[in-house]
Amino acid sequence: MGLLEGKRLLITGVITDASIAFSVAKIAQENGATVGLTGFGRMSLVERIAKRLPETPPVLELDVTDDDHLAGLADQVREHLGADAHLDGVVHSIAYGNPETLLGGKFLTGPWPDVSQAVQVSAYSLMSLARACRPLMSSGGSVVGLTFDASVAWPAYDWMGVAKAGLESCSRYLARDLGPDGIRCNLVAAGPLRTMAAKAIPGFEDLESMWAGRAPLGWDNTDQEPTAKAVCALLSDFFPATTGEIVHVDGGFHAMGA
Repeated sequence: MGLLEGKRLLITGVITDASIAFSVAKIAQENGATVGLTGFGRMSLVERIAKRLPETPPVLELDVTDDDHLAGLADQVREHLGADAHLDGVVHSIAYGNPETLLGGKFLTGPWPDVSQAVQVSAYSLMSLARACRPLMSSGGSVVGLTFDASVAWPAYDWMGVAKAGLESCSRYLARDLGPDGIRCNLVAAGPLRTMAAKAIPGFEDLESMWAGRAPLGWDNTDQEPTAKAVCALLSDFFPATTGEIVHVDGGFHAMGA
């Protein structure tokens, strides 16, 4: 029996088969879960990528900044997974910051409209997504998001670092407010991975170069599987009393001083 046998999961953020969310969906299916994906904008691309999974899942359209999309999400899930459908887990793998104005050394010049967009898409949306899925999680469950350690300032990351700090704080407050419903909320802090989002960050190679000599377990920036496995573990029943936590999957880099 797989780690996620019988679980129903909603996974956001699958853009390519190199994305962390794709690896989460693949490993979840291999461990017995029924998976639904969400996409926005390039729906045909997401649907094409979905076919590369072991079983082709339904793809739901969701813009996390659109109140109508969020209000209709529960009905969309029921339409695709059954009228009595419930969710056992939700994966938040959504982030955006304009690379031309917010990243690559532009912290002091980042304009508020772009900053507010980054915070809404990358941090506030965790609450929006969890709130939209809450009616489907009456029996409890797990919300898992993805972050890049926001406890320090990083080269090039600038306003996305601020947005991720907001995400991490948001997760703690969700843990507080959803805990009475039996819903856990945790984050996985991955080391730098060569995803499409990472490639859009000017100077991202500076972050990557730090890991080579300092991560005691080493770090493969092309391997999403360790991060995806951690997400799946948090979605499972093996962490029944863990919430408000940030699990680092970075080869141990975060624990080293130099």
